[in-house]
Amino acid sequence: MDYFVGRRFGERNSEAGQDAARPKGFAGHNNIAFSPLFDTLTPAIVRWVTDRRGRLRQVEGGPTAFGRQCESAVAARGWAALLSARDRRQVIHIAAHADRPKPLRLSLTLGGRTRQALLRMARGQDADGAPFWYGTVEDIHDHADEEMRALRAVAMENEEHYRSFVELSPQVPWTARPDGRIEEVGPRWESLTGTTRDDALDGGWIRSLHPDDVTQALAIWAAKLESGDPVDVRYRVRGGDGHYRWMRARGEARRDRHGAIVRWYGTLEDIHEAELTQQARTDSEERLRLAVQSAGLGIWDYDLVTGIRIWSDEFRTMLGIAPDLEATSDLILQLVHADDRAILQEMMAAVTGHAMSPHFDATLRIHRADTGEMRWIRSVGWATKAALAKSSLPGSHPDSIARILVTFRDVTKERDSEERIRWTATHDPLTKLPNRALWQATLDDMATDATRTGGSFGLLLLDIDELKRANDTRGHDAGDALIRNFSRRLRAAAPDDAMVGRLGGDEFGLIAPSLADSSLLQQCSARILAALRRPYAFEGQLLECSASIGGAVFGEHGADAQTLLKAADLALYASKGTGRGRLTLFHPALRMEAEKRSAMIQLARDAIDHGRIIPYYQPRIDMRTGRVLGCEALLRWTHPERGIQLPGTIAAAFDHAEIGVTLTQTMLAAVTRDIRAWLDAGKSPGRVAMNASAADFMRGNFADYVLDALSRAGVPTCNFEIEVTETVFLGRGASHVEKALEQFASAGVRIALDDFGTGYASLSHLKQYPVDVVKIDRSFVRNLEQDRGDEAIVDAIVKLGSSLGIEVVAEGVETLGQKDILLHHGCTVGQGFLLAYPQPHSTIIF
Repeated sequence: MDYFVGRRFGERNSEAGQDAARPKGFAGHNNIAFSPLFDTLTPAIVRWVTDRRGRLRQVEGGPTAFGRQCESAVAARGWAALLSARDRRQVIHIAAHADRPKPLRLSLTLGGRTRQALLRMARGQDADGAPFWYGTVEDIHDHADEEMRALRAVAMENEEHYRSFVELSPQVPWTARPDGRIEEVGPRWESLTGTTRDDALDGGWIRSLHPDDVTQALAIWAAKLESGDPVDVRYRVRGGDGHYRWMRARGEARRDRHGAIVRWYGTLEDIHEAELTQQARTDSEERLRLAVQSAGLGIWDYDLVTGIRIWSDEFRTMLGIAPDLEATSDLILQLVHADDRAILQEMMAAVTGHAMSPHFDATLRIHRADTGEMRWIRSVGWATKAALAKSSLPGSHPDSIARILVTFRDVTKERDSEERIRWTATHDPLTKLPNRALWQATLDDMATDATRTGGSFGLLLLDIDELKRANDTRGHDAGDALIRNFSRRLRAAAPDDAMVGRLGGDEFGLIAPSLADSSLLQQCSARILAALRRPYAFEGQLLECSASIGGAVFGEHGADAQTLLKAADLALYASKGTGRGRLTLFHPALRMEAEKRSAMIQLARDAIDHGRIIPYYQPRIDMRTGRVLGCEALLRWTHPERGIQLPGTIAAAFDHAEIGVTLTQTMLAAVTRDIRAWLDAGKSPGRVAMNASAADFMRGNFADYVLDALSRAGVPTCNFEIEVTETVFLGRGASHVEKALEQFASAGVRIALDDFGTGYASLSHLKQYPVDVVKIDRSFVRNLEQDRGDEAIVDAIVKLGSSLGIEVVAEGVETLGQKDILLHHGCTVGQGFLLAYPQPHSTIIF
């Protein structure tokens, strides 16, 4: 006989399809098919018996067509051919795991057609104790068709039911893979968001969330994916109209029998109205909490109908009175500050006269009953009229006040803070003196009073001399100490009626009615200067202090505050320009000088705006051969009527922070353009020098600006030279100067020190900065033929330059005698009218 299946039932992992010799029949097997054993398996259509290895021993098909087909098919092809691979695996599986498995539905291939059958089987033992399998195969094909049709009908009904449930539900169902990627969403997603359901799949739904909610929503979703716990999250989703609505997403995981997540199922619910309602409720509760908290600070409830006054415990604590002390009007009046008592009495009279406004707000001072400490108390009250309270005083008007509720708050700290803020806004924190705002306001008031009364007063403006030097050499701590010491001495030396203020970094102002004429101003200034000149100690060192002072008298030098202040400022400018450490009283010539400076600045501004700035070039000559080694670019400007003008006509502009820098930028553009033109023409201009002022270096990026301009114009750095005077080393921003010069030197731009020998600490500058050229100032060259001292200085400078490897150039060479003396002492390079005049770039010959 054939095998029932090609694998041993009792060995789960054995291979299928192996042939074996058919064993001899076991005892009584010829009659087993007709034994009562089959009565336990009904209905029996095809009966069969196998040995323990699954080899078929007997089959009885019965009288039915199905039975006959089974018998003939088994005889012709064997059982293995009747079953699909899947069904064979299932038979092996159930036989290996149970003695009496559950019925198994199979598909049998009979006569080229597939029929549904039901397999029942059980394990038994023969008379010798040998195991065997027996069972039945039942034809259920027709019954299965009916069942399938019924199932389809049920499935269609369920599908229609589910579809209607999903489409009509206000919620949006969704499913997701175990990793959280969305698989399906309900059709309502489209009407809700205006996007397709496909747009929501995987992670596409995130694009519909409000940007502020994305991070939190994803964090919660990730945590739930990790833990497998149900998810419940609220976020806003953009609707088809572009507006966002609050949604609630909930979901749970379905797991297999091993606990692994198979799929997530959930819904998305529109909770917008409920969320807004909840937010409104929360806001309302918060307002109520704040109101209760505010009322807890102190409440006074006065019922005018009954005359009962109730003071809360917080209010009693605020007043410093015992809890059992009777609340009376006399008690509160005693505690109120005497200067504020009239205000409270007026309010009480308004209550008794029924004339109080519905709402009032007053801040009064009280003295605590227990400590006597003064506190600022703010009271806010509401008055309820009798008609609203549904009660009235006997014989009173229906609109008379029936009840007053007042809340109290201790605002002492706020008042102190406000006072500190006011003080800070009007005083200098370093010196504790009034600042410019308060000082200016006082000056305006004094000028108004003096104009009305015909009086007078004096004004002094003071600048601390060399404060910048103290900051640079000793540090800002020393500078601050100098400012504080200056302010103390100034205040001590000033008249008692003086208003002293700090107006800026190193500028102070003094105004006093007692300084009503110029002589009194001079006497006061002398006392101040004498007090300031005394050295003072700082960290074991003595520091000196002085000031430049400008003074003016109201009425004599100005008839209003602004004019007077301007007059003193002009006088101060003159003091700083004529030696410092002195007083200058205003006189009309100062205004003329100021107007002259202003005119110069305006001329320079116009020249810049109209493109009238042009460079002239004075050659630098080898006095031995006459060869042109380079030149210096000198500023000239064209007046529309007077023609070419020297820089002295706009000298004030070079000290102007804005205009001075603009002049340098204009010159730089023109000089680089001219150098490039010479180079393009095949000429060799050598090094072209250009002057730079302290204002240029104060920009901080001066070197970057110049090097960028050279690069844009295509000018090699070896053809450019920067000339500076020693004043740039001594002024503000010396650190910027050093950094810029180092940057120039690294880039190949040579540095020339102009006017050498006329400033301070020239030798230290040669050591500290990368100087390539020193130019002997014309003041030493001018008298070479007459002054042996100047000749000695020139000789020393030439030898110093030779020793340090620095080129020496003489300026202002105007006579043959000067030239000969210079050559005699070894100075071979000169510049001056004898050698060549300044000229435009078109006429200079290299």
